Amino acid sequence: MNRLNIFLLAIGAFVTGTAELIVAGILNIIADDMHISIALAGQLVTAYSLAFAIGTPIVIALTSRIRQKKLLVGAMLLFIVGCLASFASSDFTVLLLSRLLLGLSAGVYTVVAFSSAAKLVSPDKMGSAVSMVALGISSAMVLGVPAGVLITQWWSWQSIFIVLAVVSLLITIGMLRLLSEIAGDDPVPLKKQLTVLRNPTIVAGLFIAFCFSTSSSMMYSYVTPYFEKILQLKIENIGVMLFIMGIFGVIGSRLGGMGVDKWGAVRMLLLTLAVSSLSLVIIPLVTSSIFVGLGFVTIWVASFSAAVPAIQTYFIQLAPQSSNLVLGLNTSILHLGVAVGAGVGGLVVDSTSTVQYNPWIAGSILALGLIVAVVTFSIRKKSRNSTKA
Repeated sequence: MNRLNIFLLAIGAFVTGTAELIVAGILNIIADDMHISIALAGQLVTAYSLAFAIGTPIVIALTSRIRQKKLLVGAMLLFIVGCLASFASSDFTVLLLSRLLLGLSAGVYTVVAFSSAAKLVSPDKMGSAVSMVALGISSAMVLGVPAGVLITQWWSWQSIFIVLAVVSLLITIGMLRLLSEIAGDDPVPLKKQLTVLRNPTIVAGLFIAFCFSTSSSMMYSYVTPYFEKILQLKIENIGVMLFIMGIFGVIGSRLGGMGVDKWGAVRMLLLTLAVSSLSLVIIPLVTSSIFVGLGFVTIWVASFSAAVPAIQTYFIQLAPQSSNLVLGLNTSILHLGVAVGAGVGGLVVDSTSTVQYNPWIAGSILALGLIVAVVTFSIRKKSRNSTKA
């Protein structure tokens, strides 16, 4: 495995992941500072994810012939602009627009990073390589989000973004000097690239990914108020809990990659979806015990983190010659789900005046994805067996 190259990709994923996840950790602070509701502040997650979902596949499809290194550097430069805009934001509208820039740039970077990691290793190490990039994103929960909360307490929430801009600049310089040249996908016309959507297995996989991300977003976007209002966790302990969640996220990502290499993407995907769905159903039932409630939250975090490398590897294996495009579509769907999850979660909070029911709704959506996964994988297995016969 080309460890230096994959390490650089993972570090970049850590920074972009921090920019995405930090808002959920400081949602209350942003809402109070800008004198807006929690539900409206939650739409910062929606804006980011919509830009990620809509813009990423378009940019990826139009730049398929460009070498990966140029795309990665270009995405990081645009990301730096987005961070500076967030730092300078004086009102909610400006901040919302800056989230659009961050979502688009992070989307392109994430897709190309996953694809590049897979191309840098042999097929039997693909799961581990992809999980390293996913590990970078998960590490954002361990280090990035808690560090962002501390920076907010010391200075201001805007200061987080100037720190991210500086770190991103250093990473960009490192990529220019150290990152190997990685070929892009085979040059295929955009119209022909989009024919992958005629593949029912890929379409079903995208639906599973949508359910997965919608469910995760509905819970994670409002996890801070859930800790405070439902589990009665003291405000000063929320940062510690986010750190613990991040640790379990890192563990889950790593175990997910190892599991893909050992048992395959399909088995790991089914296992992680089942555990995550069950955890979400149980969480609201154990609110009387803060420790049991937090315990199931960490199990949920570990299981959904383990699902990420399984999902990405599954799509790479389905269309190895158009991995950037398929990963772009998948990442787009994932973040469309994030936007829908945050939006619907906000509506639920507004209509019920509580975040207590978010886990149950999230668990139901994920259970639907699990059912579709079981049916899809069963049909695919039967089709393969009949072809061999």
